[in-house]
Amino acid sequence: MKRDAFIRELRALARQMGRDFEVFTDKGKGSHYRIKFGDKITTIQSGELTNLRVRTIRKQLGID
Repeated sequence: MKRDAFIRELRALARQMGRDFEVFTDKGKGSHYRIKFGDKITTIQSGELTNLRVRTIRKQLGID
C-alpha cells in the first residue's frame, strides 16, 4: 500500500471515529511524515508500505 493511500484510509477512519487527524510533513526526517491520530503520534516513511508495517502503525495509533 502506498503512503498516500494509507493516509487517506486513516483520515476517513478518524472522521468515522470522531478523532482528530493531522499530517505533519515538516516534522519528520527526510521524506517521512508524522501522523497524529487522536492523542497518538507516529512516523510513516515514504513509498510502499508492507502489510506488516501497516499493521504496526495501526497498532501504534491504537486502532487494532
